[in-house]
Amino acid sequence: MKSLTASAPSAFGHAHKMRNAGLTALAIALAMTPFASSAADVVESEATPNPSQEIDPARYGDFRDSLHDWQVTIGAGAIYMPEYEGSDKFDVKPFPLFSARFGERVSVDITGVTVDLLEYDGFKIGVKGGYELGRKEDDSDYLKGLGDVDPGGVIGGIVSYGYGPFEIYGKLDKTIGGSDGLTGTVGAKASYRYERFIFSADVSGTWADDKHMEAYFGVTATQSASSGLPQYDAKAGVKRVDVKASVTYMLTDNWMVTGAAGAGFLMGDAKDSPIVKKDVQPFGMLGLAYRF
Repeated sequence: MKSLTASAPSAFGHAHKMRNAGLTALAIALAMTPFASSAADVVESEATPNPSQEIDPARYGDFRDSLHDWQVTIGAGAIYMPEYEGSDKFDVKPFPLFSARFGERVSVDITGVTVDLLEYDGFKIGVKGGYELGRKEDDSDYLKGLGDVDPGGVIGGIVSYGYGPFEIYGKLDKTIGGSDGLTGTVGAKASYRYERFIFSADVSGTWADDKHMEAYFGVTATQSASSGLPQYDAKAGVKRVDVKASVTYMLTDNWMVTGAAGAGFLMGDAKDSPIVKKDVQPFGMLGLAYRF
C-alpha cells in the first residue's frame, strides 16, 4: 500500500545515509530484485563442505557435530545500480554477501529462508519465506509526492529442474502487506567451473499482478496532484526481463572474489509508466567473500 506520510531516510538514499543501519535494509532490498540474486547464487555455488577441515572441540564443544552440517559464506562488496526501479540515475552502494545452508534442504540468505520439500531425478520443489522492503519516497527526487510503498512479508514456492550444468526454474511469490502483490518468474541458468573459476549466466522473465504494478508503477489522482506526474493505471502483465552473468575466482579454498553484471528490461505497463525514466536497468557488482 502507498502512504503519503513522511518517511524515514531511505536505505537507497545518498551515500552519507548508508553508513548506518540502512546498509542492512539496502542489502535485503537489492536481493529482492531479480538481478541482485546473482550475487547470492555465485557465492552459494561454492559453499560446499571441505572434508579436510577439522572442528576444534575446545572451541565448539558439544555443538561440533551440528556445525558439520552448516555451510556458511560471508563477505562484502559494492554494487552499481539505479536509485529505484525505472530510474535513470545510478549509485555505487555497499552490498553484504551472505549465504548459509543446513544439510541438503534448508538455505538462508539476505532474501529469506528456503526449504526444499522434494527432490527427485533433477526435479526440486521448495517453499520460501522472506520480505519485501517496498520503496521510499526519498529514494529519489523524482519520487517526491508519490508516497512510500510499505514493506511486507513474502511467501512463495519454487519449482526447478536441473540437468548437468543447466537448470530451468519457476517461482511464485505473494507479498503480505505492502503492495499485497503477486509475482511470478520463469528462467534458465547455467554454470561451469574451470580450475579456480566459476562462470554462470541467467535469463528470466517476471510477471506481476495489478496490485504490484499499481504500487510501483501506477500514479493515483492524489499522487498526480502531489507529484505533478500524470495519472496512470498500471495493469497486470510481464514486468521485466533480466539477463545477468557472473564470475567467481577462488583465491584459496576459503577466500573468493566474485563479480556480476547484467541488465533488466522493463516491459509493458511498467515501461510506459511516467515513474520510469529509463526502461533499461543495468547493474554491476564486485565482492570478496570467505567460506567457513
